[in-house]
Amino acid sequence: MDHVASPAQMRRVLGSFASGVVVVTGEDDGAPVGITCQSFASVSLDPPFVLFCPARSSSSWPRIQRSGRFVVNVLAGDQQDVCDRFATRAVDKFAGVSWHATAWGPSLEGALATVRCTVEAVHPGGDHHVVVGRVEQLMTHREDDPLVFFRGAYGLAPGQGPVVPDPGA
Repeated sequence: MDHVASPAQMRRVLGSFASGVVVVTGEDDGAPVGITCQSFASVSLDPPFVLFCPARSSSSWPRIQRSGRFVVNVLAGDQQDVCDRFATRAVDKFAGVSWHATAWGPSLEGALATVRCTVEAVHPGGDHHVVVGRVEQLMTHREDDPLVFFRGAYGLAPGQGPVVPDPGA
């Protein structure tokens, strides 16, 4: 059966996969730059690679890419406001957000962990890029619950149970 999934079906069905949320930060000509991203994963332990997938429409990703390096800030459950801020096209996303400079870009205060990377490769991925980063440094900052996005909302509601397959999927 030939069937092409629509963007609405992709969003609905794949929304059943809970994902963590990160903010990818970098620097462009001395200015901090950042974007919220749900598509983040570990790729390889040896050599150490991670990936994330910024939208092709992102105006922030090309600015981060120019430097050739970036920081992945793994958000904690209490950082929904940070997530929302970096998901906008605000002029100064860093206003009111605590951070400190690193050689790879801004490191956000309060993040669970940071992963500092150099850009290894960028591949086309439909309406997104697939960015592979070589891990140069990584660290855990605090033990707490992560910020999770599931079924179009933050967090996991208790007792949600299994997903009932969509007959149209």
